[in-house]
Amino acid sequence: MFGLTTTRAAERQAAQAAAEMRASLESPTVPLSDVGAWRTLMGEWHNVAGVTVTYETALEVPAIWCAVNFIAGTLASLPLQVFKKGEKGRETVEADPLYGILHDAPNDELTSFMWRKGMMISVLLRGRGVSFIERNKAGRVMNLWPLDADKVTVERKDGRKFYTYEDGSRKVVYKANEVIDLTFMLKPDGVACVDPVNKLKGVVGLALALDEYARKFFANGGVPPLALYGPMPSPAAAARASQDVEKAVRDANAERRNVMIMPAGHEIKPVGVNPKDSQMEEARRFQVEEIARIYGLPPVFLQDLTHGTFSNTEQQDLHLVKHLIGQWVKAIEQELNLKLFSARNRTKFVEFNVDGLLRGDFKTRFEGYAKAIQNAINTPDEVRAMENWPAYGGEAEKLHIQGATVPLGMQAMSAAPAAADNAANDNNTADGTQAA
Repeated sequence: MFGLTTTRAAERQAAQAAAEMRASLESPTVPLSDVGAWRTLMGEWHNVAGVTVTYETALEVPAIWCAVNFIAGTLASLPLQVFKKGEKGRETVEADPLYGILHDAPNDELTSFMWRKGMMISVLLRGRGVSFIERNKAGRVMNLWPLDADKVTVERKDGRKFYTYEDGSRKVVYKANEVIDLTFMLKPDGVACVDPVNKLKGVVGLALALDEYARKFFANGGVPPLALYGPMPSPAAAARASQDVEKAVRDANAERRNVMIMPAGHEIKPVGVNPKDSQMEEARRFQVEEIARIYGLPPVFLQDLTHGTFSNTEQQDLHLVKHLIGQWVKAIEQELNLKLFSARNRTKFVEFNVDGLLRGDFKTRFEGYAKAIQNAINTPDEVRAMENWPAYGGEAEKLHIQGATVPLGMQAMSAAPAAADNAANDNNTADGTQAA
């Protein structure tokens, strides 16, 4: 994996330079006022500024891990089905082989969940997720195979888009209709895409630096960088004094002693700003909000409940489906419909079912079902299907509506036939006949 801010060669050069500086401290030609030498003596606190940002190190940021895992897992868990346009609307086509490929397993190695989640992880980190469409001689889709986005080169030749994949020692060129291509943000040329980790490496790098700073601070027993004051007769004496202080700090941490033994005539003072004064906790929380902005996620889904309440958390839930999941669902559906079906197809299409994400609590859900049945919107059997219950059949297959609901101004006309029917029933009963 390549570095986005520094390279391995640069890191080796920096380490070599630090080693040379540490060696030069004991040279009589190096004055005790050399700030760089003192920084080296005091440890690695000042070497945190250069942070390597890659796709792998980005996942070391808990907020990015949570965002990528949550979005990819949510989209992978949604039912993906194949439908056919019929006389009464859309109908599920479970007999179509493509239904099993998308709903169950795209190939004999991956489940549908694993394939879709892997594609979205690549999109959210690298900016692009690619899969090869394997077809038989008749043009029917047989398998879907994920490709490593790092090994794919997209280019346009003679006005057409092609995908070159480096498969080991050989290169394979695919046409656009042979590849499912999902992008985080497509550039105006229709070929290149925006890499979110690379584009926003400053935000990711700051989050990594804050984590590194906190790790080093607590690994050092919560002791900040220290400055040693006192008589320094020679560079060797300065080095020994520094080593004595470092050893005293380590011993105090290891043995949990509150008193450190200092060399005679010497004093130590903290250098820099402590985590509280630098607002490290607030900065780390702000980075969570920044990462939420990158991926368009409400902060509550990154486990940040700082500003969360019962009411706004529910609204963020709706915001998630309408403004984030809805966009990705539409992008995936249109890409699959474009690439998996021929241009002559006008009846079949794929679609996600997002009803599960919009389901409320038990009471709210059933109140909605009751209104849908009473107003002839859904049949009882359709409602039972939404709860994965078996169909009842018979009258439950028909639409129902409240009989007392009549057009305005028709109340008297509706009441008159009812009164006539009641009178007829009374006469039939008086004559000894059975009432209707």
